Amino acid sequence: MAGDSTVNFNLLHRTCKVVVLLCFLHISVTVVFYVRSLDIRFAFVQNQQSHNAVTQPNQARNTEFASKTKAKEVSVGVQQQEAKPPEPKPEQKTEAPVKKLEKCPETSPLLVGPLRVEFNIPVNMEQIKKDNPNLQPGGRFKPKDCEARQKVAIIIPFRKRDEHLKYWLYYLHPILQRQQLDYGVYVINQDDNEIFNRAKLLNVGYVEALKEYDYECFVFSDVDLIPMDDRNTYKCFSQPRHLSVSMDKFGFRLPYNQYFGGVSSMSKQQYLKINGFPNNYWGWGGEDDDIYNRLASKGMSISRPSGEVGKCRMIRHNRDKQNEPNPQRFDRIAHTRETMYKDGINSLSYKVVKIEKFDLFTKITVDVGKP
Repeated sequence: MAGDSTVNFNLLHRTCKVVVLLCFLHISVTVVFYVRSLDIRFAFVQNQQSHNAVTQPNQARNTEFASKTKAKEVSVGVQQQEAKPPEPKPEQKTEAPVKKLEKCPETSPLLVGPLRVEFNIPVNMEQIKKDNPNLQPGGRFKPKDCEARQKVAIIIPFRKRDEHLKYWLYYLHPILQRQQLDYGVYVINQDDNEIFNRAKLLNVGYVEALKEYDYECFVFSDVDLIPMDDRNTYKCFSQPRHLSVSMDKFGFRLPYNQYFGGVSSMSKQQYLKINGFPNNYWGWGGEDDDIYNRLASKGMSISRPSGEVGKCRMIRHNRDKQNEPNPQRFDRIAHTRETMYKDGINSLSYKVVKIEKFDLFTKITVDVGKP
């Protein structure tokens, strides 16, 4: 009995040892696997963190690149939008170009020929203005249908001749317009009671007219002479022109071949060639002959219209006060060739007192001094 118990005890003891050994072995295996699993998890975490550290900069770079790309696309879009051609504007009506006028004919087709000139009918400035609606202020006119062949300044030496001036304006404005001239009328008024100086006033008119317009021709006219034929054109020719050829005062005949008084015309070149007119003829007479001598000394000749076309009438009047005959005129005429280079447009002196622009003429009042 005792032997059997010992045997059973030993068997139980061995069995317990085996069980304990198996349990220890199981625990050891479990611990090993647990530790290995911790290493795997730690490595995984490290790998994941390393992967994230690499990925984030790449993502930032990708984001930055994407932003730049988008900005570039926006910039290109803006540039393309700016470069986009403007939308066509609605069609605008363009005015037809102004057609250049042709030159007026050599001989105006508006001329009527011989005229009846009378001084016994009353005239007034308002009526003259109504009769000449195309005049511009200052007595200026140019044709509308053609380009005038010459720009003409009409110079009138003047003092206290208002009634004569009315007749001159009444007759001459229609004539000059029919002659298709681009013209202006300048009345040069001597502003004092000193001795009258016709030639110096003509010089003043030349200078003052050129201050306003590029005139190329100058007609010098006494205020009391009216042409009786509109074919006697108030313009310039290849030679200085004497326009008042046959006056009623002289029985419609030329008093002498050298006569150059009354109404005459000169181009700018002709006028400057003789140094203009003398300034030292105070009183009546002599300056016309001096001018003729100047022209002859420069090789120029006097051109004239025919006696019939060159007819004109003078308004009768008494001699003006302070315009008595010049007693020195004959001596001065004899020395024209010596004096013309120092007495003329190059020695002209005067003072403008007033310039007035009337409807029918420009009045320039001047102080020309005294002898």
